[in-house]
Amino acid sequence: MQAGILLSPMLFSDQHSLVNISEDSVSVLGTVGALGFVFFLFLSGVKMDLSLTLKSGKKAICIGLLTVVVPLIFCMTTIKNLHPEGNEFSNKSFFLAVTYSGTSFPVIHNLLSELKILNSELGRLGLSAALIGDIVTLVLTVFSLWVKTGIEKGIKEALMDVGLALLFIVIVVFVLRPVMKWMVKRTPEAGQIKDMCFFIVVLAFMMSPRFTKLFRVYFLFGPFILGLAVPDGPPLGSALVEKLDPIISGLFLPIFATTCGLRFDPSYFKDSTKFAYHQAIGAVVTLLIKFVVSLLVPLLCKMPTRDSFALAFIMISKGIVEMGSYSIMNDSRVISEDIFTHMTIVIILVASIVPILVKKLYDPSRKYLCFQKRTIMNSKLNQELRLISCVHVPSNVSSIINLFNASCLIRDSSIALDVLHLVKLSGRATPLFIAHHKQKKKQPNKSYSENVVLAFEQFERDNREAVSVNVFTAVSPPNLMYEDICNLAMDRLTSFIILPFHRRWYIDGSIESEDQTIRSLNFDILERAPCSIGILVEGRRNLKGSNVRDPLASNNSSSYNIAVIFMGGQDDREALALAKRISQDKNVSLTVIHFKAANSLGAILTENDRMLDDAMLSDIKQSKCLTYIEKQVKDGPETSNYLRSIVEDYQLIIVGRRYKRENPQTSGLQEWCEFQEIGIIGDLLSSADFIGKYSLLIVQQQQRTT
Repeated sequence: MQAGILLSPMLFSDQHSLVNISEDSVSVLGTVGALGFVFFLFLSGVKMDLSLTLKSGKKAICIGLLTVVVPLIFCMTTIKNLHPEGNEFSNKSFFLAVTYSGTSFPVIHNLLSELKILNSELGRLGLSAALIGDIVTLVLTVFSLWVKTGIEKGIKEALMDVGLALLFIVIVVFVLRPVMKWMVKRTPEAGQIKDMCFFIVVLAFMMSPRFTKLFRVYFLFGPFILGLAVPDGPPLGSALVEKLDPIISGLFLPIFATTCGLRFDPSYFKDSTKFAYHQAIGAVVTLLIKFVVSLLVPLLCKMPTRDSFALAFIMISKGIVEMGSYSIMNDSRVISEDIFTHMTIVIILVASIVPILVKKLYDPSRKYLCFQKRTIMNSKLNQELRLISCVHVPSNVSSIINLFNASCLIRDSSIALDVLHLVKLSGRATPLFIAHHKQKKKQPNKSYSENVVLAFEQFERDNREAVSVNVFTAVSPPNLMYEDICNLAMDRLTSFIILPFHRRWYIDGSIESEDQTIRSLNFDILERAPCSIGILVEGRRNLKGSNVRDPLASNNSSSYNIAVIFMGGQDDREALALAKRISQDKNVSLTVIHFKAANSLGAILTENDRMLDDAMLSDIKQSKCLTYIEKQVKDGPETSNYLRSIVEDYQLIIVGRRYKRENPQTSGLQEWCEFQEIGIIGDLLSSADFIGKYSLLIVQQQQRTT
């Protein structure tokens, strides 16, 4: 947009222009850009899920409805007082007032995505309200066109338009949508849609503007309505978005925005007609009233003031949809050049200011600051321990279940486990959060979490009264999944979150998969989590054994051998507290290996840390059921050699993360550390140099407290 304005007559006249752009070249670029804009509307329809309107709360419905209707009334009143001549429908005042007061779901979705608050409480409310507002805007726009037709051509023509439009919707809903659902049903579970089906849907989209003309529907509505009919999510909706969105958002839409800027001529601002000035005043009044309504409704619902202001700015946001609509109306001579110039200025100002103000007002990470400790150390042994375990792929399920089986769950120290299945948001705009234990009927989509639910239901039955399990599914963008995890941890008063490591190995030790998205998510959680965290590194790394199995899987042995590597500090104390809780069962054999510096340079811990460490270790030293080993080492290589000699004796090793804490026991190892998120010792034990059947749990104590 800015590029188009810079190349427009705004800065340079024709004789001094940096680039000579002819009317024909602008027309060609405009055609290419318009195709991209129509594709954008189609994909916006694909991403939208109209069924969510039925699930929207009263707050979202009130905000979405009132922020369109109330500003529209004020706008019409203002324009009527300023410009009493003519009919509101024949002079397009009502139609333009709807565009001023309307809400655009794609614009608000893009704004929330850019600000990374799509998954936040405010983001979900804004999306729901925007969805309601967009539907109301669409209905009012169509209604204004039908009334205008009735006034200009007679009631018979208006009724004909209504009938043809309804017929078009019936064909889309009862013919095209069932055909696309049939395509989805023929696709194997978790498989990709056939290319033929994909091309048929794209062909239907390319033909939709022509069909809308036959049915007397505004040509921009056809692709959008067809997009709404496409089943959202995988496999069809996600395939359309993944294949088309990069080229549309990366190439065609920027071209379209540039051509909109090229049409901007500030000279029309000076030579505007009275009608254009009145429309501009009406647009500004509408914007102000929309802001006030968007602010008052949340405040009346007892929403925090800063959040209410942020939501108000979100609801008045303008963007590419409004810019594109005015540009196409300008080309079609529906609006004049001076009205287009006024609206362009309004859109640019709002689109520039709103993101800055929303980011300043709303910080979702504020609520993760806890006023109380949510750690294992602060949980009593005979008190229920609340945990969250995250699942990305099927192998995570077995690893987590085996971890808890290894801990030998007992009734006296029960666990409340919340399992969160994290699914990438694809082919839809609105994130989902599903609580499976609250559902009265099964979901028709089996590909999301059915296997996860069944596995953990069986795990709960096998450990009745010792563990209670609730399964949740979060469908969201990968870069925002930390919001779902942290929100669940806050709501469920969780003390410990278990995250799977981003790298998995085959049983022969070779790398099975490595997902950098999961690694980024783990970093986000380590930085923001409102409780303690553990990263579980799966075992299966023995390169020699031919019958290697999961080290934590149940077997015929009478006990599980678990080791804790202790060097001091809050993370190591949290790891030791977890191990002490596990070791309450007689089938668990716990060994605490305390590495101490062999020289005086090891005195780097604070006096407070030293006292807390001694208090934690005193019970271990006196216990006859646990093994305490004190090992003095000079440096990191000596620590590494000792660990290499004993790791094969254990099935689970628990260590503290100790981020950015290097002491004599680990000196010389920091420069070889590949994965900072699991610390120096965690990285050492997960490296290919260490051969063993053990799994690894790296613990970080709660960081964000106030």
